[in-house]
Amino acid sequence: MPGSVLGTEVRRVEDPELLRGEATYVDNLPIPGAAHLAFVRSPFAHAEITGIDTSEAEQADGVLAVYTAADLELAPVRQFMVVNRDCVRMPLASERVRFVGDAVAVVVAETPAAAADAVELVDVDYEPLPVVADPEEALSDDAPLQFPDLGSNIAAGERDEVGAGVLADADVVARARIENQRVAVVPMEGNAIAVEPGGGYLGGDYDMTIHVSTQMPHVPWKLAAKQLGVAPERVHLVTPHVGGAFGGKIGMTAEHQVVIAAVQRLGRPIKWVETRSENLQAMPQGRAQVQYAELGLTSDGTITGLHCNVVGDCGAYAGFGGGFALGPTRLMSQGVYRIPKISFGSIAALTNTTPTGAFRGAGRPEAAAMLERIIDVGAAELGMDPVELRRKNFLQPDQFPYDTLVGATYDSGDYDLPLREALRVADYDELRKEQQRRIDAGETTLLGIGVSTYVEITGGGTSEFAAVEMGDDGRATIKVGTSGHGQGHPTSFSMLASDALGIPLERIDFVQSDTAQVPRGGGTGGSRSLQIGGSAVREASELLVAKAKELAATKLEAAVDDIEVTGDGGLGVLGVPSATVSWAELATYAAENGTALAADTDFTPGGASFPFGAHVSVVDVDTETGKVTPTRHIAVDDCGRVLNPLLVRGQQHGGAVQGISQALWEHYTYDEDGNPSTGTLADYLVPSAVEVPMLEVSNTETDSPLNPLGAKGIGESATIGSTPAVQNAVVDAVKHLGVRHIDMPLTPQRVWQAIRAAQNGAPADPWRDPPEAFATLPVREGSDPHADEAAV
Repeated sequence: MPGSVLGTEVRRVEDPELLRGEATYVDNLPIPGAAHLAFVRSPFAHAEITGIDTSEAEQADGVLAVYTAADLELAPVRQFMVVNRDCVRMPLASERVRFVGDAVAVVVAETPAAAADAVELVDVDYEPLPVVADPEEALSDDAPLQFPDLGSNIAAGERDEVGAGVLADADVVARARIENQRVAVVPMEGNAIAVEPGGGYLGGDYDMTIHVSTQMPHVPWKLAAKQLGVAPERVHLVTPHVGGAFGGKIGMTAEHQVVIAAVQRLGRPIKWVETRSENLQAMPQGRAQVQYAELGLTSDGTITGLHCNVVGDCGAYAGFGGGFALGPTRLMSQGVYRIPKISFGSIAALTNTTPTGAFRGAGRPEAAAMLERIIDVGAAELGMDPVELRRKNFLQPDQFPYDTLVGATYDSGDYDLPLREALRVADYDELRKEQQRRIDAGETTLLGIGVSTYVEITGGGTSEFAAVEMGDDGRATIKVGTSGHGQGHPTSFSMLASDALGIPLERIDFVQSDTAQVPRGGGTGGSRSLQIGGSAVREASELLVAKAKELAATKLEAAVDDIEVTGDGGLGVLGVPSATVSWAELATYAAENGTALAADTDFTPGGASFPFGAHVSVVDVDTETGKVTPTRHIAVDDCGRVLNPLLVRGQQHGGAVQGISQALWEHYTYDEDGNPSTGTLADYLVPSAVEVPMLEVSNTETDSPLNPLGAKGIGESATIGSTPAVQNAVVDAVKHLGVRHIDMPLTPQRVWQAIRAAQNGAPADPWRDPPEAFATLPVREGSDPHADEAAV
């Protein structure tokens, strides 16, 4: 066979139809007679609903129906993850609204314009209630309660038994209160769903056909069947092309449930496509943590302990993103370092804001941002180079697999490897010289160099489905349970099948996101697709080859062990060039013998994998205006074995841009009444190529032992590594002036104020004591001081 295609740059096979405008999204599906739906949303962040009058809207031109919660009688929203089951959200609010954008009624009309006009005619009477939009304020004793029966605004919380005592051995303690601000997901395509009674325009014997823009088709498929009270096989769910998701399209939303119920009532197709303003108001938002980090150090820079208290903002209804403070943020709080003692307290707080959920990284970027920021604060306290402090405390390659104090088991790693490469590419020593030159010359545009080293968790123990079938035309079809939305699945999975079957990519068809063709699947999220879904494709391909060898052995009258894949479109007998059979002939032969030339599998990895890497950010900071200009960004990410460098670079570019953007520009804010202050793209900056510097990305490769590909995730890595590197770079530029910390986003106003305060002899103290609520949390079961003698 010719050399393997694996590890080479292969251009994306899915791009031509996208570039030619032939892609199908929910909004351009040819659904005959589809009505259109629009939501009546609350203008108040917190209020009692005292009445809803739909009569005028019902009489409007083109209106087919107007529904409230009383009309549809829906079950509570079935959240993807649950922080607190007592904080129930109904698909349409009937008694109380809890954030601006909470849906209270729905209009179905013949056209989108008629639906939008009728929304304005629905008369809802509200009795405003006190609002709390800040997660720290939500923890005070006098804060208005979101769910009075809960008794507080703490949806969930716990702490380790020993708190600040883990710092007792320190010579120096670096402290900082760190804001990991709320950001909006802002995919190019917002939420979208089109539902048809019966088989719809695709045909088939079904009770309902659903087209939905989602990352995980099999999750809403099963939830829809449960809502309808039918077996899943009676529902056909298809996901067409998806215009971005980034964690924002997981599970079944409140709006999805309402559309399905409306179709049940009306008996005709209905489409709902989220507007941009709706998307910014109602799609679950990300990050939203306030972190209190204390790092204990000896005078020579050895880490002695880490004490963290983290508030995660759930938003309304215990949005599951608030629970990341208790889950992945805690799990990844040790990072890449030897830390002999860790104590962690977490609170998931309820506020009158948009519910939070997943956004590229889902709790892991928050952990890295906190740890990498406090490492730099510690380096400044000790007067050490931040690179030196990191290297002094790295876990070493011979310690893997490594069990962290907070419950993770790192599979493999060499944390200095990508750091060395990133510093080489950046020419770190020369950058430091240029930084000092500008300071000595009294220049007003200063140079900042920021470093971050990170490890994250991807994949996990969940299995994934894949099937490979050979047709009598010699074409192979791959069916996978993951659901790509731009990552390159058709290309990478076809490469794996091509390598195993010895056929070109042009003869491989790819099927995903259709419950009629793919019986099960975990979808796409958590950077799981290649390491789990790809391993499933490889395994199914190998099973298919094994089956084909048996058929070929019979047909060619040879021993199975003597059959090999020839690489020219078939199988043959080892050492006998004339004894061959094509894949098409084998598929036909199999059919003649009453079987299909096909194989499927469910692959389960040996555990989660832990990608890692190092980023270096270079910025210019104008001390007269506070403006930050990123000039270079170097990313060296280790995602295990690289299957297709082109796809990896694409993920690095996209991830780094989102991470840089959080550090410098993005921040979804609310006023004191809970009204969004950044509810349009005129107020909320999503960067373009103009704002972002050229990205210098590369990889090191440290295989994971937990899957046959040796792969780790890459989809979120660059987001995790980039944000703290940029924040550290900005502070690094002005730390000689006395600036100790600046919270994200590093806007010109914030940077300018920090510089002026330091120049006036009153630099802002990065620390204040965490809310008293942490002291009242239940103690985490089995927690102790977490002394790790081996690490000491």
